[in-house]
Amino acid sequence: MRLSGTVFSNTLEKDTGITIITPNNLLKQKQYKVAYVLHGLCGNNKTWLDYSMLSVYAMEGNTIYILPDAERSFYCNQYFDYITEELPLICKNIFSISSHREDTIILGSSMGGYGALLCALSKPQQYGICGAFSSCCLFLKQGLYDMKQNSIKYQQQFGKQLLNDFTSIFGESLIWKPEFDILEKAKKAKKQNILPQIYLTCGTNDAFYQDHLHFCNELKNINIPFSFEQWNAQHDFIYFDKAIKKMITTYSL
Repeated sequence: MRLSGTVFSNTLEKDTGITIITPNNLLKQKQYKVAYVLHGLCGNNKTWLDYSMLSVYAMEGNTIYILPDAERSFYCNQYFDYITEELPLICKNIFSISSHREDTIILGSSMGGYGALLCALSKPQQYGICGAFSSCCLFLKQGLYDMKQNSIKYQQQFGKQLLNDFTSIFGESLIWKPEFDILEKAKKAKKQNILPQIYLTCGTNDAFYQDHLHFCNELKNINIPFSFEQWNAQHDFIYFDKAIKKMITTYSL
């Protein structure tokens, strides 16, 4: 079953898009796993539905997939609160969703991959599994510094809109916020002795590939367990679709 529409969010103070993909023949007496699937920078709540085979993969599974719309927020600030706090309550009021941590998954591609890592490592007691495909902004602090040093070059390379996005997140002065550092979140989660299973993938022809190798090394240095797969692919939905299919198979979603 596929449902698309809007819900009113008290956190966002507006209607926001949402798509829900469920297995066929939902059983009222059964509690299902839940996977929050986060879109990339130029996407919305329908992107995974329109450009991947997720609705087919979900047919015979045990998981309800929740696809929210987070605009170009990088899943920060009020969108972080919406995804991690309000959205789960909305969905549990509608569907029979398990409350167990091990049945709660968050995953995404590109900006959504960063968002999945940010949410899962900020609230490891809430998410049992995290999937991040070709995540951007793994080193957001460095990117912000580079942008401040040469904003003209950044605008030429990525467009003026990205500068506007960062301004909405960090303010006009583009001051770094430590709560967005996913490596620091990972260190804190490790100290609490609670970490999600982390599944990372990236295509070898992806612009973020070198960042992923660096990120994996950093995780190893702080003894954070994770799985990483790479194959010949680019930053597109041919790759994202293969990645989510692998994850569904690997974790029996």
